[in-house]
Amino acid sequence: MSSLAGCSSISPAEDGKTSPLDEQRARELAEQFAPTLYFDAHEKWFPTDPRVYETEQDGEPIVDGFDAFDGYTERAKESDSPPDPTVFYHGVGYEDSPLAVIQFWYYSTFDQFTTNFHWHDWEVLHVFVDTDTGEPQLYVASSHSGTVPNNEFLDPAPGRIPRILSELGSHSSALSVNDVADRFQRFSLEDTFADITNSSIEGLEDIINIPIAYGLPRDEGSRLPYVVPELDGEPIYEHDRLPSIEPEDLIAEELTIRSFADLTSPPGDLPARATGTVFQYGETDRDDAVAYDLVPTSEVEHITDFTGPQLSFEFAIPDFAEDMLASHITTAGVPWEQARYDDPAEDITESNHRSTLADRYDAISQPPSINTVIAGITETVTSEDAPDGEGLTTQNLGVESVALLESEPEALPTFRGVAVARDVPSGDHRLTVNGPGVEPHSESVRVDDEASGPTTAGVEGEIPLVAREHSMKLEIDPEGADSELNAMAIEDDFAGRIYDAPLPDRDGVYLHQGGAYTTEVRDTDDEIGAYRVNPTDQGRVRLSEPRTGKASLATYLADVATETSAAVAALAAADGETDSEPGGGSENAIQGLARALEAVGEAAQRAADQARAGDRGRADESLRTVQERLGRVQTRLAEASEQLPNTLENANERRLEQLNRRADQARDSSKV
Repeated sequence: MSSLAGCSSISPAEDGKTSPLDEQRARELAEQFAPTLYFDAHEKWFPTDPRVYETEQDGEPIVDGFDAFDGYTERAKESDSPPDPTVFYHGVGYEDSPLAVIQFWYYSTFDQFTTNFHWHDWEVLHVFVDTDTGEPQLYVASSHSGTVPNNEFLDPAPGRIPRILSELGSHSSALSVNDVADRFQRFSLEDTFADITNSSIEGLEDIINIPIAYGLPRDEGSRLPYVVPELDGEPIYEHDRLPSIEPEDLIAEELTIRSFADLTSPPGDLPARATGTVFQYGETDRDDAVAYDLVPTSEVEHITDFTGPQLSFEFAIPDFAEDMLASHITTAGVPWEQARYDDPAEDITESNHRSTLADRYDAISQPPSINTVIAGITETVTSEDAPDGEGLTTQNLGVESVALLESEPEALPTFRGVAVARDVPSGDHRLTVNGPGVEPHSESVRVDDEASGPTTAGVEGEIPLVAREHSMKLEIDPEGADSELNAMAIEDDFAGRIYDAPLPDRDGVYLHQGGAYTTEVRDTDDEIGAYRVNPTDQGRVRLSEPRTGKASLATYLADVATETSAAVAALAAADGETDSEPGGGSENAIQGLARALEAVGEAAQRAADQARAGDRGRADESLRTVQERLGRVQTRLAEASEQLPNTLENANERRLEQLNRRADQARDSSKV
């Protein structure tokens, strides 16, 4: 499995061959571009020298995870500064080309994050340099693997030392190339420029202007709760091979939760990022900086493996009958056994950057076609425009979440609420999203090599999650249906369509208890069925043997019309209104609206009964009556608008639109 922490790369392109730079030239470039590294104030594991923890196993030199983690922690407690601060470098040149790359590899003994943790963590910064001019061409800072877009900057200013902002715990590397040394800036501002030149995804309204790179979420105002690593079902600090490890030796408690399921709502009080320790090479310009050694990777290439048992964390996957738990943990690799070690261009995740280098240097190939899955993650909350408990809207989730393509065992952190998975094989996938304090979301996603752009998950690229304290579960069981169902969608009266995905089998979807839902099913003949779903106190609704055709749609019409009529009639009763004025006067407008809706419900129920009896002709006649009466509802709603509360008027308008649309579908259906 490829690693979340910069330990993997995307599929190889046909770039030119490389060869190692001679020792003197590699050293010159390493000293010229040696980065300054800024770490979070809560960071525990700084770049160090793994050779200190080297042992022998079966005659081979290895670094054992227990030894390194425990040994580093013990030494850190005994010292006022990080033990053995070290950055390794490796230089290669593309043959018959002036393009060379100096790589900076930094090793940490442990990785603790929201989506992953593992022993041993190797991160890398690639500096592409034109050896004819001496000018840097491109910086590529490793993110959470080639699947998550790296942080890249094209044509950095010559003479400016690259700066790395290391993410707390995971050590994902963000770039800092502008005048604000220890802050990540995704967008250009009036007085300075952005820290990345990654491009945006076109075609998604809420994501279109966001440069697609991981960045540094906690430096951009996002919240990230960290999870406690477990080994054999127990917290890692309880293991007998880690005597030096105490709970306080992990990420600070104020940033940590035991599991996502411990929370009933997304956390809102997690501290933002603050700069702590700074690593610099050579003469430092700050009194508190730690000077690190610059060592060629050739001095550690003899180590054959970095070992340690797989750690775990819970990842909930919504299913029809239950929530299954699965462990998705990736492992570290040895840098010198990775393809990008010899061909750094493999780590270029921004196609425009690769294309630019390909135009300048024959050694770099044009970018390959890469399938990308993308979605914005939001949260469903009750809408102020809806009656109490009968309508939703979506808003920023406020915390980052975790996405997993089950066909690819690699959990992906979001950035700015955006989930991006690159280099996804064509075919069908199951995408699951987890977040702290929210219920999981899961849906089928089909990726097509012939698609002109990214594959969007969710509805038009949006996946709304629901806080656990407000959730209910809708279970869909197509077994026993009268046709082969292949798709399902869910709409809320106010939020609109919030779920739209294939239905290959039984499914389970978490919804907000404050919504009023329409569940649509579709079969292989493109026939449609619809069902009204309202939350219950049980927190669970099961839709068994769903049907498509006129009977299903007409029943839905009857349910919604009757429900809405009852709400309007209840308002009239609460106001003490009567059916008519004394002496036989005209009917009150609100009562007239209630009666018109009731009449729609009666006609729709007749159509449903006739369709179930197989009488297509009479069912269609009753549906024509429904449509005529819906026109009368429109008139009555206009007459009653000044007497209706705004929320109830809004609900009537939205349901009337839904009723008209479903009535047309019922009339057009060839299946009774």
